[in-house]
Amino acid sequence: MYYRRKLLLGVLEEFGGVLSHTRLQKILLLVTRKQEQKSFDFVPYKFGSFSFQANQDLSTLSKKNLVIDRAKSLGSDWVLNTEESFLMTLKKEDQAAIKQTKKEVGHLNQRELVKYTYINYPYFATKSQIAEEVLNVEELEKVNAQKRSLDQAAFFTIGYEGISLETYLNKLIINDVRLLCDVRKNPLSMKYGFSKNQLKRACESVGIEYVHIPQLGIESGKRSDLNTINDYKRLFDEYEETTLHENSDYVEEIYNLTGKYRRIAITCFEKEPCMCHRSRVAAALKRLPAWDIDQKHL
Repeated sequence: MYYRRKLLLGVLEEFGGVLSHTRLQKILLLVTRKQEQKSFDFVPYKFGSFSFQANQDLSTLSKKNLVIDRAKSLGSDWVLNTEESFLMTLKKEDQAAIKQTKKEVGHLNQRELVKYTYINYPYFATKSQIAEEVLNVEELEKVNAQKRSLDQAAFFTIGYEGISLETYLNKLIINDVRLLCDVRKNPLSMKYGFSKNQLKRACESVGIEYVHIPQLGIESGKRSDLNTINDYKRLFDEYEETTLHENSDYVEEIYNLTGKYRRIAITCFEKEPCMCHRSRVAAALKRLPAWDIDQKHL
């Protein structure tokens, strides 16, 4: 079993075996802030901090009957469904982080716990639907100060290689990206969160629109024998001369979308833009006579 899933079970165990979905997410945030290497990353969400990976892991654990997702009149609870102790299998420092978190917030009800996380980690409250209900004016000002609302038009490219879905989304949020253009030919990924429908839902849940433009992608088979920089250069030169040239209308479409949304990003897999065809799409945009927008690789 993945260690991070043992951590989830350990948290549930220490907190009495039953936690609401919202409460578990908030407690998990506080626990991971005490870790040197965090087991989960988070994004600002409609009720504050949220980890897509933790939620997916809990769904997997429920399929294995280790936890039960129990519906109630308002929301749902995660219920521990095993007699096995996972807390004692964790690293000593993680056991201590869980126990310290319980000492800090175990006595708080859900509303108090939500407020506690908003006050201590205001960034994660920036997309909350209930911040105005639980915070006073001064506390709300600190949350609003964390919000990104930038007027200047900007264009970004971003790859998801080596980072979590949450880290990826935070890069977009911090740069006030309003539209993500996926330029993969086949937007499927073995990495959680980055297949087309998953990524679309995740983006839209944090207020970023998503569009897929497969016409600007590269057939996956053409990437099978890339070993050197020269191999990549040959592939991307061919891509520029064929796919990009033949689909210039879609480059124009991205240009038009930039005019509409002001701040957009194009995405593919590779971390380094020089190893990814998205750098050639960005270069093609830059060559347009009317293009005057700053470009940045995230």
